[in-house]
Amino acid sequence: MRNTEKYGRFSSCRGVAFEIKPHADLFAIPDRDRPTNQSRNSSSRRSWAQWRSSFARIIPSSDLIERSLSRESSHFCDLDDDEDGDEDGDVETLADIEESHEEGKSDQTPPHHLLPQPFTRSDHHPPPQSAAKKKPPSSRLSVILLDQGLFTVYKRLFALCLALNLTALVLAATGKFPYAADRPALFSIANIFALVLCRSEAVLRVVFWLAVTALGHPWIPLRLKTMTTALLQSLGGIHSGCGISSAAWLIYALVLTLKHRDTTSSEIIAVASVILGLLCLTSTAAFPLVRHLHHNFFERTHRFAGWAALALLWAFVTLNATYNPSTKNYSKIENSDLTAIPEFWLTTGITVLIIIPWLTMRRVPVRVTSPSGHAAIIKFQGGVEAGILGRISPSPLSEWHAFGIISDNKKEHMMLAGAVGDFTRSLVSSPPRWLWVRGVRFAGLPYLTNMYGRVLLVATGSGICVFLSFLLQPCKAEVCLLWVTKGVEVNFGREIKEWVSGQPKERVIVHDTAVLGRPNVAEMSVDAAKRFGAEVVIVTSNPEGSRDVVDACKANGIAAFGPIWDS
Repeated sequence: MRNTEKYGRFSSCRGVAFEIKPHADLFAIPDRDRPTNQSRNSSSRRSWAQWRSSFARIIPSSDLIERSLSRESSHFCDLDDDEDGDEDGDVETLADIEESHEEGKSDQTPPHHLLPQPFTRSDHHPPPQSAAKKKPPSSRLSVILLDQGLFTVYKRLFALCLALNLTALVLAATGKFPYAADRPALFSIANIFALVLCRSEAVLRVVFWLAVTALGHPWIPLRLKTMTTALLQSLGGIHSGCGISSAAWLIYALVLTLKHRDTTSSEIIAVASVILGLLCLTSTAAFPLVRHLHHNFFERTHRFAGWAALALLWAFVTLNATYNPSTKNYSKIENSDLTAIPEFWLTTGITVLIIIPWLTMRRVPVRVTSPSGHAAIIKFQGGVEAGILGRISPSPLSEWHAFGIISDNKKEHMMLAGAVGDFTRSLVSSPPRWLWVRGVRFAGLPYLTNMYGRVLLVATGSGICVFLSFLLQPCKAEVCLLWVTKGVEVNFGREIKEWVSGQPKERVIVHDTAVLGRPNVAEMSVDAAKRFGAEVVIVTSNPEGSRDVVDACKANGIAAFGPIWDS
């Protein structure tokens, strides 16, 4: 272990390690000619007032970087919601962005409960930053499940979906809903269709486009836009609710079948029982605690158990359609009117939705560079519109990873992947020449930026990637970007630095923690949103960082959205 009396060494959540020297205040940035306390405080007030009069620039000065004694924070973790969370040892956050979204090992990150006041003015020496009041550190899981609220839109949708199904189930069991009592398996299949529909990237791409097209007008009430954003971001609640409900309906169907054993066959009961077992397995794997700690198990269970359940569902529908209870035999398929039953069409819809992404899969050439060894930049041919995310894989049957896309929508696009998990580290150590991609790219929360007039985009670390496209290509909204990160050129390369620094100062605020120390991102976001006149704030950070920004903005009457669990 290193001698911490000489210096401390910490590793950030993206694997960007740096050293600090001992100091009474870890976040202080002393000048060579150290002023007295009184002059330092007055200087701090003057500098703070000056910061509020303009936006920040990127500071390339190595002299200032040398004097920075900032300590990294989990607020500066990158958030690729589900973007690499399926790697062994990684912790699942969404990302969806969308999801699904790669995460750091939060147990190894330093405490993130000391937050100094923000300071981003680049043409003045930063004032010493004092530590905020300490608070007990929150676990990543508690932030995801509890600190984001007990009555979120996601949880309301989950409860509503489950309540409607349970109400129908009780009515069927008490004889007040005879249609459901006669065909409970149909309701189970309908729930499976709904949950697959909520996760179909092709369908959601169309839904998000329709939302932006229909509501992306200045005369549309802001309240309607924010309600739509919250709904589209939380469709995972319907997905989860339908998953539990489908298992409940199938249990009811099996109970009825066993009561009337002479009306069905052993084969149908066996197939239905195996399907029920697979539904319960996938639901258990998706339970937040299991998904959080064992993401590989969750992802692979969903994929392979889902495929097995789909194959058995076809067997179940076919056996039911061809079985004759009076003769206790099966007729030929051509002699049965299979297409006349709704179960057949629902199963067909489920199959089509699942197959679409795999039909568009292809292997493409890529160019991978690593500016710092802590992150990889992956370049692809072809432009992509702003706000779109994509999935890549080295082995399509085993793993897929989602990342935000940077593009000017002309000749090429790129992804930024922090070297955290096995896959992303391999991109740095052994850059591939080919990767698998899905032709159907999906829209996430950032895509809804186009629905509004003025938007503040807040990013930490490599969460910047999906937002950069809004600076590089025309979009419907006027955007202002606040980016809190460390070592812009060192960690992200000269190209990204030039893109950001080449923008008007009123559109971009960059706080380099290697130079300016660690800020209070929530306060910076509120101040920037008020200054810019933003209708809404969209943030990509780790769960706690996103929560703090969203809560601070809402407390100040500003609509705000960030990645949520299973968004």
